[in-house]
Amino acid sequence: MPKFITIEQIDAATDAIRARTDIKPEIAMILGSGLGELADSIENPTIIPTREIPHWPVSTVPGHKGRLVIGTLEGKKVLVLQGRTHYYEGHEISQIGLPIRVMQRLGIEKLIITNAAGGLRESFVTTDLMIITDHLALLPMCGVNPLRGPNLDEFGTRFPDMSAVYDPEYIQLAREVGQEQGIPMQEGVYACLSGPTFETPADCRFLKLVGVDAVGMSTVPEAIVAKHGGMRILGISTITNKIDPDGTNKATHEEVLEAGDIIAPKLMKIVRTVVGRM
Repeated sequence: MPKFITIEQIDAATDAIRARTDIKPEIAMILGSGLGELADSIENPTIIPTREIPHWPVSTVPGHKGRLVIGTLEGKKVLVLQGRTHYYEGHEISQIGLPIRVMQRLGIEKLIITNAAGGLRESFVTTDLMIITDHLALLPMCGVNPLRGPNLDEFGTRFPDMSAVYDPEYIQLAREVGQEQGIPMQEGVYACLSGPTFETPADCRFLKLVGVDAVGMSTVPEAIVAKHGGMRILGISTITNKIDPDGTNKATHEEVLEAGDIIAPKLMKIVRTVVGRM
C-alpha cells in the first residue's frame, strides 16, 4: 500500500461510485461504532460495499459494516459512510482521508461526523450526545498527520488554518435542534488517540488536565482532511462509556456497541432534523 494517496487513486474511487449511481450528494455523514443503523433511514438507497471501490481502506472492526449508502434523507441527497476505518487497523494515516477526498471530488461540501467516545467530564453520563466544538490533535502533534506528504493542491493549501474546524453555524444549529426536541446536547473538546488500546488512568488524567471532555480513536484525521478541502463540518460524539481517571471502570468494545444501540434513536432524530436544515 502506498504511503500517500494520489489524485489517480482518488479519481479511480470517485469514478467507481459515479458508475453505480446518478445521485449527486450534497451532504456526507460518517457513522461511528454502533451507529450504523442511521443509514437504514435513507430513502431509495444505492448501497455500495466499500470493498468494491478501488483503493478504499477496508474496515475490519465489529460495528462498522463497510459500505456507502447514497440516497435521500429529509429531502436532501446524502452519502453515508456506514463504517469507517481507523489508524490502528494498520492503514496509513493518509488512507484514512481517502473517503473524505472522494466526497470532495463528488462535490460534497457539508459533512457530519459521528463517533463513539469515552466521557471524561464528570457531569457526563453514558448515552449523552456531545457537540464537538474543537479537538485536540494528539496524533498530528506526534507527526501522524493525514496531510503529511505531497500537498494535493487541487484540494487546499499546504498550510491550512485549523482555528475553526467545526462550523460555528452548524454547532448553533445542533444546539437549537436539541432544544426543540428536548434532547440535551452537551458540548466539548474531543481528542483522538491511536488505539486500539483504551486509555490508561494516566492518559485520562492528562487529557482532563489539558481540557479534553471526550476521547476516542477516530474523527480528527477525517476532520483535518475535510477542513483542508474546504468542507463545513458538524461533529457529534456519543458518550458510550464513562471514564474514571482512577482506573476503576474497565472499558470494552461490547459496552460501546451496546450503548450505541441505545443512543442511536435520539442521535437519528437530531441528525435527520439537522440534515433537513443544512
